[in-house]
Amino acid sequence: MTSRRSDSYQRIYAVVKRIPHGRVATYGQVAELAGLAGHARQVGYALHALPEENRVPWQRVVNARGQVSTRAEPLMENVQRSMLEAEGVEFGLADRLDLGRYRWRPAPVRTPAAEP
Repeated sequence: MTSRRSDSYQRIYAVVKRIPHGRVATYGQVAELAGLAGHARQVGYALHALPEENRVPWQRVVNARGQVSTRAEPLMENVQRSMLEAEGVEFGLADRLDLGRYRWRPAPVRTPAAEP
């Protein structure tokens, strides 16, 4: 893995680790918060690359429609959905969750004011 890709993945993982229990973020939201606006697919690639023993709550990342995205591995969508439901996230029609209700809204990051 190249250093640049590794750095991007680490930034993505750092954002995903901040998503609280019972909340979700979209791939695009994670990309933006990681400083990678417009690179939602890269978030998917990074999460797919996680080793099984990871501590990153990957299940909390959903698509912009509030749905669990399909995976190459059979039944992984069901695993993700079950994990989210165990956190209290409810799915409605068309297997969508209400992003208005469950989307994580992090507090803005404050940067220290420059000294005069």
